[in-house]
Amino acid sequence: MPAALLAAQRVAKPWGRRQLWRGFCNVADDCEPIGEIWYKTPGDDAPDLLVKYLFTSEKLSVQVHPDDAHARAAGLTRGKDECWLILDAEPDSTIALGTRRPIGREALRQGVMDGSIVDLLDWKPAKAGDLLYARSGTIHAIGAGITLIGIQQNSETTYRLHDYGRPRELHLDEGIAFSDPVPYEPNSAPVRVDSDRCILVEGPKFVVERLGGGRRRLNLSPGAHAILVPVRGNGEVDGVEFHESDCVAMHGPVDLEAQTGSDLLLAYPGDRRI
Repeated sequence: MPAALLAAQRVAKPWGRRQLWRGFCNVADDCEPIGEIWYKTPGDDAPDLLVKYLFTSEKLSVQVHPDDAHARAAGLTRGKDECWLILDAEPDSTIALGTRRPIGREALRQGVMDGSIVDLLDWKPAKAGDLLYARSGTIHAIGAGITLIGIQQNSETTYRLHDYGRPRELHLDEGIAFSDPVPYEPNSAPVRVDSDRCILVEGPKFVVERLGGGRRRLNLSPGAHAILVPVRGNGEVDGVEFHESDCVAMHGPVDLEAQTGSDLLLAYPGDRRI
């Protein structure tokens, strides 16, 4: 089947929220807050990419993810590069990526042990519209009051370095070993391909494009797959209707039609453009 809607899975988190994003039903007061919504591929438990929405009311842990080589050495399928498109952020919301200056392993360990790792990180204001690409090995922490779309390698291998005193397991040895404690290098500026199409991220693990409305043919190679994320707007892919808060899995060449004014993300594995 060339196109199919992905199943949305709500994930309750103590740091989540009850007021979500447009297109999603809010959470009743007697239910646990929702922190994440994952999009699952029907019939495939381990596709290359995973899309999720995040809704934060508290700072998330200081954490790091391994690259492919380290992950496979530990018996895992893949590492975790990820990127985030911030949809909304409260005025004082921040996000940390990398350290303010290069630091050695011993200094990093000391910072983890005494809690000063928080002050070693480079905290930046979070603003709606920001697109941030976090390569594996990047120490990071997502702050409170943020709504974002995450696109990532399909791995949940996370090594927590600091969790603000919460009673959760930390992974100090692994996290320190797999960290690259240096300042964050922002992803390159978007590359405009057409008047309504630009490349936001072009990395070795995945590519993310931004598309506008209208009709177009997406010339995915036979057997190749991609995920369409409608940030704003409705439409259809090969007869499969989509709306805001949906995600569409696509396999091979497809025809896409979206209403005027749409804002669409297109993600696919690899380092080549469609």
